[in-house]
Amino acid sequence: MASTPSGGFSAESFSTDVPNRLDRLPWSRFHWLVVVALGVTWVLDGLEVTLVGSLAGAIRESPSLRLTETQVGLTASAYLLGAVSGALFFGWLTDRLGRKKLFTLTVLVYLVATIATGFSWDFWSFAVFRFFTGAGIGGEYSAVNSAIQELIPARRRGTTDLAVNGTFWGGAAAGAASSLILLDPAVIDPEIGWRLAFGVGGALSLSVLLLRRYIPESPRWLMTHGRKAEAEKIVGDIEEWVAREKGPLPPVEGTPIRIDPRRHTTLGEVATTLFRTYPQRAVLGIVLMACQAFCYNAVFFTYALVLTRFYGISSAHIGWFMLPFALGNLAGPLTLGHFFDSVGRRVMITGTYALAGVLMAVTGYAFAQGWLSAWEQTAAWTVIFFFASAAASAAYLTVGESFPLEMRAMGIALFYAFGTLVGGVVGPALFGVLIEGGERTNIMWGYLLGAALMLIAAATEWKLGFAAEGKSLEDVARPLSQAAE
Repeated sequence: MASTPSGGFSAESFSTDVPNRLDRLPWSRFHWLVVVALGVTWVLDGLEVTLVGSLAGAIRESPSLRLTETQVGLTASAYLLGAVSGALFFGWLTDRLGRKKLFTLTVLVYLVATIATGFSWDFWSFAVFRFFTGAGIGGEYSAVNSAIQELIPARRRGTTDLAVNGTFWGGAAAGAASSLILLDPAVIDPEIGWRLAFGVGGALSLSVLLLRRYIPESPRWLMTHGRKAEAEKIVGDIEEWVAREKGPLPPVEGTPIRIDPRRHTTLGEVATTLFRTYPQRAVLGIVLMACQAFCYNAVFFTYALVLTRFYGISSAHIGWFMLPFALGNLAGPLTLGHFFDSVGRRVMITGTYALAGVLMAVTGYAFAQGWLSAWEQTAAWTVIFFFASAAASAAYLTVGESFPLEMRAMGIALFYAFGTLVGGVVGPALFGVLIEGGERTNIMWGYLLGAALMLIAAATEWKLGFAAEGKSLEDVARPLSQAAE
């Protein structure tokens, strides 16, 4: 399955049971390969974000870069701008050219850019390399999310998607742990250490690039693009692989669908589908993504400032407080993920958003009153984001499931870009101002705003949420190429 035949486009309509054949497969080593080879995207993003936060002091003090605090902030903006641009550009290409080509290209962009960052010689080189690193990660989100959802059986889609998205925090934990070693002067010169740190992600992505050679193109994407023979061959190869491990496969259930193939979907069709065909789902996606992004980025990106300013924690020890925070975030989706398939999306998304919002409000008040030590504050955030992490991962699951296959990558890219801009710009900027003021009460109001947004998201999900658990993607959102019955 390292390569697939180059079937050509056929404009003739045809019936296919490709989705039903994929959804009835038992879980196997093939699905683990998909999860590991594609899901590492979130590990890389968590690693990048945490590393840069932990390395900020060493980068600022680097004798070769000589960055000011403003320039350090601008490089973070460059990464953010790259992520948004990459998501939109590569998301558009993913729907046009296929999942496999793009999840190979995007990891290559990331690999080259993050290694190049370690060789930066001034502010501009560092900012440019950070931009392209972000572009690779942003492109990964749309290409990889699409491929995972289209290859994983329907009954396990929620569990898998939440677990994969939650591994962002595995990368964050790795970044926090590695910074404790690479910035220790007793171990290595910090000027060399921060440069080597960027090689960690490069080395990991190189191994992933080799694994991805064995991931096929999405048969669902091929199906809608008129490449029926190629789609069925790939499904046959997957079935053969699974049968060798699991024995005879379950019978295929459900009715075949009829496809009128298309080469691509225009941006006009994307807009029409979003705001005319599925306006409630578009509103739901915007609210879920924006609210979780604000809370996450506002708290996570400024927590080091809170620890140093209000608790007197030295920057060299910040990693010890970030580790439990990251591990709690990782545990949430892994522990709660299967309930999103068994109990259901609407109940679980509403519950996790609401619980995180209530706990955030209580913690914000306790912080303002000075009741919590640094470790108690960290323990509180660890519990809160145990639930908030599952909620945030479910937001990505929702926007991926909500819209037709032909525009899935672009839909994911649009909502990711919007959430990233809101969370990456508004949240940290607001909290930065509040923290600089030095008043605990003002920061409490920021936490209460975040709590209110999470509760608004919970109410929106309860009102507009829809049942997708256990359903084929084609039943959740009818493909644009599916012929009228």
